[in-house]
Amino acid sequence: MSTTDLFFSSDSVRTAQPLRYAQSVELPGPLRLEKGGELPAVTVVYETYGKLNEAGDNAVLVCHALSGDSHVARHTPDDDPGWWDIVLGPGKVIDTDRYFVICPNLLGGCRGTTGPGSINPATGRPYGQDFPTITIGDMVTVQRMLLDKLGIRQLRAVIGGSMGGHVAMTWAIRHPDRVRGCIAVATSARLTSQALAFDVVGRNAILRDPWFHGGQYYDKPTKPEVGLALARMIGHITYLSREAMQEKFEANRYQPREVPVEFEKKFSVGSYLGYQGKRFVERFDANSYITLTMAMDLFDLGGTVEELTATLRPARCRWLVISFSSDWLFPPEQSQDIVEALVANDIPVSYCNVTSRCGHDAFLLEDDLDRYGALIRDFLHHLDPDTAQPVRADLHGPKSIFHQQRIDYDHILNLIPPQASVLDLGCGRGSLLARLRARGHRRLVGVDIDEQAIVAAVGRGLDVVQADLNHGLRFFRDGQFDYVVLSLTLQAILDVEGVMREMLRVGRQGIVSFPNFGYHKIRRMVAEEGRSPKTAGQLHYDWWNTPNRRFFSILDFEEFCRDRQIRISRQIYLDTESGVEVTTDPNRNADLAIFVLSR
Repeated sequence: MSTTDLFFSSDSVRTAQPLRYAQSVELPGPLRLEKGGELPAVTVVYETYGKLNEAGDNAVLVCHALSGDSHVARHTPDDDPGWWDIVLGPGKVIDTDRYFVICPNLLGGCRGTTGPGSINPATGRPYGQDFPTITIGDMVTVQRMLLDKLGIRQLRAVIGGSMGGHVAMTWAIRHPDRVRGCIAVATSARLTSQALAFDVVGRNAILRDPWFHGGQYYDKPTKPEVGLALARMIGHITYLSREAMQEKFEANRYQPREVPVEFEKKFSVGSYLGYQGKRFVERFDANSYITLTMAMDLFDLGGTVEELTATLRPARCRWLVISFSSDWLFPPEQSQDIVEALVANDIPVSYCNVTSRCGHDAFLLEDDLDRYGALIRDFLHHLDPDTAQPVRADLHGPKSIFHQQRIDYDHILNLIPPQASVLDLGCGRGSLLARLRARGHRRLVGVDIDEQAIVAAVGRGLDVVQADLNHGLRFFRDGQFDYVVLSLTLQAILDVEGVMREMLRVGRQGIVSFPNFGYHKIRRMVAEEGRSPKTAGQLHYDWWNTPNRRFFSILDFEEFCRDRQIRISRQIYLDTESGVEVTTDPNRNADLAIFVLSR
């Protein structure tokens, strides 16, 4: 985890101190709410970072999660730390030297924006439980009114994690003309029933606290601190992963830290949760907790991919979706549903499931910042075509299966007509896609399983999706692309039949390139020397570091296609050692083959 302090959490930097740089604006009322009722007027507290440029197109809206607020980061060295200091600031991932960042405290919150603790004009007392039910859509309406007040018509991007991701997605759907990019981190189209259950228990802990006073506790000497602390303790369990809890508490499970709380402290995990609950009570309001969790629980973009596809159809911006492997509160499968719906709508999206031990809180911690931070930084950068770096089409990363120029790419490029849409399976760091984009192709998507390859491809401004080809191409519909390319990847595939079937389902035509293990030097090494095959060309691996799982020849592949009624419309055979095209006895003389296929 981020620190050796076992009590460290994503809450550690947050305090109840006054927000020295917060600004406030009164919005005209009444605000009519989606679930009925209205608020006669709304106050919004927000903070800004950086400067709006003359064109007014560098604004980034950051949407905080359930327990966050407008204070994303320090404004000055002596300012209190913010909840995303590791991400936002001069020269950081969200670079405030380049972007004008706005973060409002959400409607229903307790850090200045109208919420249950605000005065109800009808009674002269705090709303308390009389505060109406609000939705994520109501929050977006208030934010839109704030931006109108500030004169901001266009957002470079809207960014949010967890509940903030719900807000960000709602922006992209409801105001597609105002958003150029949507970054949805550790979020979902709706909560799982398991996540709902934790919220239900948390709210009941507050409501059944004897000092809740029907929600009118603001002028009482006692407040529902125990109920709120219990709700936070329950919630905090869901923010961590099994691995994170093992790392924090197993070594000293019977050595709890002494903390001044009345909760059970027999185990180290108990003293930790008690401490987190106590800290939370110092800065949060119980009624706001009820209001905001209810808004999150009511959020629902669709319970099936089909419903979600219809809901997301109005969106027009580019998307970046990030999940974390150990997040069981907002599991990666939910992010993948969002990606599938976006792809079905031909909406450009990149997706990465970041490998992490930190659970749901990963997006607030620095442990995995090298990857999720790079994705956010580069995605933002490439939303501006005027400042984006030119694409280097010849880039090969250290995990490339080539130690030389990809000569198969030259031939594959010649096989793809201008403007054709292309899906590149096993795209690596995006070299082929980059060359296609430089040639003017517009609908280009890559798929790769390697996390670093996804990060690198997003860094080049490409749309790439992390997925295991052996599990099918669930993100893509029938005939969605003119060409599907599988370049020097087939030999590494486990489910060859499944992948071939899927690529010809998704693409009108397929292009497959692979190393030919019938090559005469390979034959000689095996037959005469009794050695594992290795050449100076494309088959340059030793037996112990080869990525190849399949050792097949051109004749084998032709038989495979014939038996499955796959039509071969063109073949190209290459000797990559000499760099020439082979026309005579290719199964013996070529070490690489390229096939154009269709059903």
